[in-house]
Amino acid sequence: MKVMISYPPLKGSGSPMLTQNRQFQWYHVPSFIYPLVPAMAATLLKNNGFDVIWNDCIAERRNKDDFFKIIDAERPDIIAFETKTPVVKQHWAIIDHIKTKYPSCETVLMGDHVTALPQESMAMSKVDYVITGGDYDFLLLGIAMWKRNRTALPAGIWYREDEDIRNTGQFDLSGDLNTLPFIDRRLTKAHLYGEKWKKRSPFFYTLAGRDCPWAKCTFCAWTTTFPKFRVRTPESVLNEIGILISDYGVKEIFDDTGTFPSGGWLRKFCEGMIERGYNKEILFSCNMRYGYLNSELLGMMKKAGFRKLKMGLESANQKTLDILKKGVKVEQIITESKLISRADIDIQLTVMVGYPWETRDDVQRTLDLAGILMRSGSAEMLQATVVVPYPGTPLYQSAIEQGWFSIDPSDYGRYDMREPILKTPDMSSEDVMKMCRGLYQRFLTPRYILRHVGKIRGWEDMSYVARGAKAVIGHLLDFKKRRQGEHNL
Repeated sequence: MKVMISYPPLKGSGSPMLTQNRQFQWYHVPSFIYPLVPAMAATLLKNNGFDVIWNDCIAERRNKDDFFKIIDAERPDIIAFETKTPVVKQHWAIIDHIKTKYPSCETVLMGDHVTALPQESMAMSKVDYVITGGDYDFLLLGIAMWKRNRTALPAGIWYREDEDIRNTGQFDLSGDLNTLPFIDRRLTKAHLYGEKWKKRSPFFYTLAGRDCPWAKCTFCAWTTTFPKFRVRTPESVLNEIGILISDYGVKEIFDDTGTFPSGGWLRKFCEGMIERGYNKEILFSCNMRYGYLNSELLGMMKKAGFRKLKMGLESANQKTLDILKKGVKVEQIITESKLISRADIDIQLTVMVGYPWETRDDVQRTLDLAGILMRSGSAEMLQATVVVPYPGTPLYQSAIEQGWFSIDPSDYGRYDMREPILKTPDMSSEDVMKMCRGLYQRFLTPRYILRHVGKIRGWEDMSYVARGAKAVIGHLLDFKKRRQGEHNL
């Protein structure tokens, strides 16, 4: 039996940021993030005797004709698609075309949107299965095993039986992550993926856990797919890093767990990195939360080869942090940013603009704090986004109940961050987009530029600065004023 995991070409204003992503966006300067759980699904299927095709038309820059030529040549029995709200209607149309042209081919949808609204996709398209929850690997294997061996379908799957739509109940996230094989990087073409901010190549990704121990932030789509936090052992992650070094020559790794495990787990991980000498072989970065680190841990992390931490600032207004249930104080963010910087570990801040309760002055406060942190060296870079309330999140439910939407909530194509879709007290749509551009313009201050130029020690640093400049220009274009009708597909 042949299974294809596919990211088909999509219509839009740029390159779609879809894989392994908590927030969808069209990018002028493409960035292809490695889809770790689908890659694990491909590996798990291969190890269980299935023929697997990895087909990422987005990362490989393939067009619609290429996509269907691949299906013609391979004739898969199952095709699985990861989707998100802004492109789910495109995926419905692609699936309907596949079902018309290849009636025996069965299709699968997975992702946070279909987890929140599984029945919608079953009703609005000819899709055969919807996987709910984030364990695409365990559940896609379950579908393939059910088709081949008639074993029972696992919990969390919606499917068709004759003319009826049925499901196997609530997903349970019971799979043990330590039983999974290490991802087959060649099968899944890992060389295609990477971050704009990488310093070294080869650059690969790992996933120590799924997804965040906090799991309360009201805007985060991954709380829909991973309401329960699970981690691999430090030894498991270290063993995988060892294989990436020995078999693939990796020089830099980013772990894309929503929040990298902290406390005793992190201490053991750092000790292992140092004892095995991996800290001399690679740079390591990850996502982290404020409130989870102290001076002792930061010192160990630096010795272990940690380079960068992605941290959620989101807003400089305490009211906003409280509504979002971030569980942190603004003062704590400032203090801990300085602490991390003193440990010589870089911080990449994430910031959002367009909260329906924030005024222009509130947003300016966030811009000012971001500027202070970057000028002082307490943050190295930032990622700015427009607030998008994805279905399944508490923020989406509040937006429905409070009448915050400025669009029809079912107009999913407009959830693509090319415009704000929530009303704000005193800002127009263009004001919000201008504020996003203003955050990226913090990179263009003379003090910030001189500090980074002063850090250049060789070609590696020069290349990093050049790619960073290109990315900033791209992001300024990402938040330019939307052309009328541009959201229509």
